Amino acid sequence: MSNERELAQEARAWPFEEARKLVERIGGKTPEKGYVLFETGYGPSGLPHIGTFGEVVRTTMVRQAFQRLSDVPTRLFCFSDDMDGLRKVPENVPNKEMLREHLNKPLTRIPDPFGTHESFGHHNNARLRAFLDSFGFEYEFQSSTDWYFAGKFDKALLDVLRHYDEIMEIMLPSLREERQQTYSPFLPICPKTGHVLQVPILERNVDAGTIVFEDESGRKVELPVTGGNCKLQWKPDWGMRWYALGVDYEMSGKDLIDSVKLAGRICDAMGGRKPDGFNYELFLDEKGQKISKSKGNGLSVDEWLTYAPPESLALFMYHKPRAAKKLFFDVIPKTVDEYLTFLEKFPDETPERQIENPIWHIHNGEAPGTTCPLSFGLLLNLASVANTEDRTVIWGFIERYFPGTTPENTPLLDRLVSYALVYYRDFVLPHKAYRAVNDVDRAAFTDLVSVLEALPADASAEDIQTQVYEVGKRHPFESLRHWFKALYEVLLGQEQGPRMGSFIALYGRENFLSLIKRALAGEDLSK
Repeated sequence: MSNERELAQEARAWPFEEARKLVERIGGKTPEKGYVLFETGYGPSGLPHIGTFGEVVRTTMVRQAFQRLSDVPTRLFCFSDDMDGLRKVPENVPNKEMLREHLNKPLTRIPDPFGTHESFGHHNNARLRAFLDSFGFEYEFQSSTDWYFAGKFDKALLDVLRHYDEIMEIMLPSLREERQQTYSPFLPICPKTGHVLQVPILERNVDAGTIVFEDESGRKVELPVTGGNCKLQWKPDWGMRWYALGVDYEMSGKDLIDSVKLAGRICDAMGGRKPDGFNYELFLDEKGQKISKSKGNGLSVDEWLTYAPPESLALFMYHKPRAAKKLFFDVIPKTVDEYLTFLEKFPDETPERQIENPIWHIHNGEAPGTTCPLSFGLLLNLASVANTEDRTVIWGFIERYFPGTTPENTPLLDRLVSYALVYYRDFVLPHKAYRAVNDVDRAAFTDLVSVLEALPADASAEDIQTQVYEVGKRHPFESLRHWFKALYEVLLGQEQGPRMGSFIALYGRENFLSLIKRALAGEDLSK
């Protein structure tokens, strides 16, 4: 452990940089509450999305790094703001008319449109927990409703009432003039309608712990700010939660930078200490536009996991969290192959290198005991040239090239075969467009046939690759890139493709020669 701690203290990977800030924050001592608290937040008016995954997996990586640097206990709260009033009916739910009848009520006071839980909030909270559990995250789920109604926020809410003027001074400059006239940190819940009200506060009684406001009928009502009778606007609520829980670390998206500053000032005004953390960049779609749940652009977690394993998504989240990254289907194969490359390197690296390897952070310091002898890209191209969605066909090629390799003894490879076939079906097959050979192609392809037929039976993939290069150099292609592009377009029906030596060795030299000869004969390779 001491050696690992020394390595962790010098590690340059960003989770360790973040973790060292936390060690400095606590001064080497256990906080009064007995642990260092990490938090992530979730708005349960909709279903979990890829940003939720990104925030939890990145926070978990920092937590794991901290645990290598310190013996101080840690906890991770995944906090659901399920006291929020439902402002509009989501598009992706059943029973929309029923939901419209309950607009403006707290999510946990609205019937579940799916009919499976006691409320809409409970339904979405269950989806969140199932979502997080499916990835094996270690966390403690926390419900805003539970904290408010059980009185666990009561002391902090009374402190908000005492610091009301200071909080208003912080919040008002951030609001439009019209909103300033009616704004209050407190959102009373109307005893008559159950609605979460955004109304001005007419009177405050700090000693009694109450506020006075007009309800929807114009009647003056006095309510305690405690016991679930009120909740806070989300930015004061965020700051209050940091104060009440003693949150030490929470990251958030770049679009919340101003909100983080406001919540931090509110926490400070109440005598608390805002958490450490950083603002990560947002994801972009293939056109470079910000991904939006309402627009539906970009990728969902479920979509990614249809085509690739969760470890690859964790790698995507690990890489450069402060840089904007495009998140669309084309990045999946590249990310899977990056994961396989890091995984292959890990066992042979020194401890100093291992702790910098993303595999360490994805698997909490221990690489899984399985590897994969083939790249995801090569599997995709194998499916493409074989024109198949049949696993047994792909495994036939694999078992011939790697005798003794089976789905049972290479489970990661077996998973990737399944993913590759689905990706091929949905994204490669619909866009395949074979072209006929031209005069330059014909001469080069004929030359390649002669060269491959003359190679010894035990020629390696590297030897084959060298000969493919040499053939391309002998013919008047604009560049070697154009030579390989010709191979891909004529033989695979696509503009990009695999490293030809490895592909020919896997597909089988006789099969590849047959493919070239069919192309030279003018046959339709799409059949």
